[in-house]
Amino acid sequence: MEIAKRTENGSGQCVHLCRPPPAPDLPMQHRGADSGYNALAPPRAYPAPSLPPAPSRLLPSDLPAPHPPCPGSAAVRSPGSRFASSLRVLCSPPRRSAVFWRPWIDDGGEKEQEAPHNAVEAVPLKQGRSLMDWIRLTKSGKDLTGLKGRLIEVTEEELKKHNKKDDCWICIRGFVYNVSPYMEYHPGGEDELMRAAGSDGTDLFDQVHRWVNYESMLKECLVGRMAMKPALPKGMLPQSQVTDTLAKEGPSSPSYDWFQTDSLVTIVIYTKQKDINLDSVIVDHRDDSFRAETVIKDYSYLVHVALSHEIQEDFSVLVVENVGKIEIVLKKKENTSWKCLGHPQENHNSFIPKKDTGLFYRKCQLVSKEDVTHDTKLFCLMLPPSTHLEVPVGQHVYLRLPITGTEIVKPYTPVCDSLFSEFKEPVLPNNIYIYFLIKIYPAGFFTPELDQLQIGDYVSVSNPEGNFIISQLQELEDLFLLAAGTGFTPMVKVLNYALTNIPSLRKVKLMFFNKTEDDIIWRSQLEKLAFKDKRFEVEFVLSAPTSEWSGKQGYISPALLSEFLKRRSDTSKVLICLCGPTPFTEQGMKMLHDLNFSKDEIHSFTA
Repeated sequence: MEIAKRTENGSGQCVHLCRPPPAPDLPMQHRGADSGYNALAPPRAYPAPSLPPAPSRLLPSDLPAPHPPCPGSAAVRSPGSRFASSLRVLCSPPRRSAVFWRPWIDDGGEKEQEAPHNAVEAVPLKQGRSLMDWIRLTKSGKDLTGLKGRLIEVTEEELKKHNKKDDCWICIRGFVYNVSPYMEYHPGGEDELMRAAGSDGTDLFDQVHRWVNYESMLKECLVGRMAMKPALPKGMLPQSQVTDTLAKEGPSSPSYDWFQTDSLVTIVIYTKQKDINLDSVIVDHRDDSFRAETVIKDYSYLVHVALSHEIQEDFSVLVVENVGKIEIVLKKKENTSWKCLGHPQENHNSFIPKKDTGLFYRKCQLVSKEDVTHDTKLFCLMLPPSTHLEVPVGQHVYLRLPITGTEIVKPYTPVCDSLFSEFKEPVLPNNIYIYFLIKIYPAGFFTPELDQLQIGDYVSVSNPEGNFIISQLQELEDLFLLAAGTGFTPMVKVLNYALTNIPSLRKVKLMFFNKTEDDIIWRSQLEKLAFKDKRFEVEFVLSAPTSEWSGKQGYISPALLSEFLKRRSDTSKVLICLCGPTPFTEQGMKMLHDLNFSKDEIHSFTA
């Protein structure tokens, strides 16, 4: 059983307690009137509202969505039901595997942090076609849609007509954009955008860059919203979807219930899974909006309501692992009886593939920043008091900053504050703070802005993402880590978890590639860890060493790898993790396959 509790100490600073709250007495008469536990009502669809007159400066989030009923009605009590948003993409996505979107790669083009997979190489842009040039164009007042400020509803047939470079419309999550003006500014090249011309590009966008804030980047290119298709008779699926639905049977749909005492409200989520822990659930409470997302394998279950009454900031999250039950205990501000939990918000009570969910952000406060190397710093961000978020091992988040009027987003992998606590006084409680090792590129676009933030400033942080499965480490005998530069960041938590939690582990070896000795992140900690734990070994490889360097030098190569990757036996369970700039990762993957390591024995954290 795991429990996390958020509260405040006498100084007002948020602290994290690891003891369960008293179990409340929950008589049956206090059961929530809008329980979602037993109802089996079918999903309810809502027709799209007509588009109102709107100014040209409009984001998709500004368009109206239908207001659903209070969660006391049968329509919202089904564990599997969800509110169909008018913003949802209803045109069938094209079955293509290529990606089409490429954000600006700032920071000198070097992308060492973990990032989404399948990224394409940047294409050289013409003079005057940089990100700043695009931002200036969007603020110039020029009509970039060709519709003179009007917003329209676009049918699938109309969308298909706009499939040329000088007339290119693309649908992303139910909104249609005229991307023709953006063609020359797209670092991935015009051909990549044309893969989605005249069609729904949501799937292609999500394969790589679902984290890009396209709403802000393309807001002046918004044509309108996709027209809703007529609803099929109740219970029917299009023939093309029947086979897919059966073939892609996911886990059983969770359900939720709620209970109350005079002072507490307990929301219970029944996941029907046994591998649930505290990092499986993310809770955010803002004003009266309560949001709890539970990640179950590749699916996301969301409880999202506007609470009917006010609650206090501190709450606790309890996970009963052996039955897959999550309890979120809220404290009432006033000891009054609630007639209902609240009003459902967008996607409340939904259970959908995680790839189909949007990213959710919360503002985190910068509380410390310290130098690690000459160009790399350790940033510490504090979660809001009303948020429960633990980033799973091997996953990343996205940091978002407003820069020159546009929100820019970049992925980063959280790390521990040190490789082990003996080297640092535990002055900051765990699970309230998130740490990032970030290299600052002076000529970059994002990291100089991040570096200029003052203590007390805010950065938006997304929910975690990533495809690393921690069960890969179970019963592991040998773990090999190949990292280049800040590609070291995803290795930190993997390394700590393996040494702490895998009893079968025989050896962990890290080969760490850098240019010079001054570039090596946490060198002294790595060397001390190797001295303390004989299962751990580290080798440094430098590409531009000084004459005094006596260690290995060069770049990743078959000779280096064949010497480094020694199995205990042919049947030993091994895992090789690698992360670094794209060329490093691509070459490393090829070399590992040539050395007869299977796909199941390799995990790449970068494209």
